[in-house]
Amino acid sequence: MKIAYLCDSGTGRSIDYFKEKGIFSLPLQLACDNKTYQDMENMDNQACIDLLKQKKVLTTSLPSYGLIDELFAKLKQQNYEKVIAVPICSGLSSTISALCTSAAQYGLDIKCYDTYVTAVVEEYLIEKIKYWTEHDLSETEIDKRADEVIASCDTLLLPVDLDHLRRGGRLSPQAALLAGLLKIVPILRINKATNGKIDTLNKVRTKAKAISTTIEYMKKANIDESYLITVAHVDCEMDAQKLAAQLQNEFPNTKIQVIKLCNTVSAHTGLNCLAIQYFKQID
Repeated sequence: MKIAYLCDSGTGRSIDYFKEKGIFSLPLQLACDNKTYQDMENMDNQACIDLLKQKKVLTTSLPSYGLIDELFAKLKQQNYEKVIAVPICSGLSSTISALCTSAAQYGLDIKCYDTYVTAVVEEYLIEKIKYWTEHDLSETEIDKRADEVIASCDTLLLPVDLDHLRRGGRLSPQAALLAGLLKIVPILRINKATNGKIDTLNKVRTKAKAISTTIEYMKKANIDESYLITVAHVDCEMDAQKLAAQLQNEFPNTKIQVIKLCNTVSAHTGLNCLAIQYFKQID
């Protein structure tokens, strides 16, 4: 059976990056000032940050229906029979629904894995599922391994630009003013327990307190050397490196990496946001 593997730019990667790995990818969309951009195609990380510095309001949406249709028509023409997809989660986007609808129109079998989030775990899983499939693991075993990764995954967000949240309508003017006066930093999370929707874990005073609270929360997750911890940031690399060092001290046997936060999340959180995503890696 000829299988196509598919993800999207929620990974923070471009189409060309995945093309070299034999994986198809679709760009999510960002819009600003009545202009629509294709994420990681004509809107890279720096361009997104530049708009945030101009205090612009950015909105995000699923890949264009035209690009989805074009891709599935191409897959049908090239005699693919099945699509295995790991896209941005259904709690944040209707991408999974759109992919399933398009696949049905072209008579293609499709299986979508919902990670209940996006970013690094999305990239990790599509590559692993491709590897496992090509090495003849059964679908049952692949599902078991994928589910274990997904269940172990947690993503924590520490946004500090409350004015950006206010401009984007994600925080009322009164709440933003009060939070600013009290130096409140929300700690947000998204995982399987939140059904892929952003939920408030805690609200604390000062960024330092938010970081210490987050670390204490992570200590309860039984993170060991099998995990990967990613610290992502929106134009605050020094803060991210400092946080990574703190985490390395707490989890000395765990691999930790620092990256730029993907555009589709940065657009909502604003500048100087720190994010932590961790999950169990399965061979």
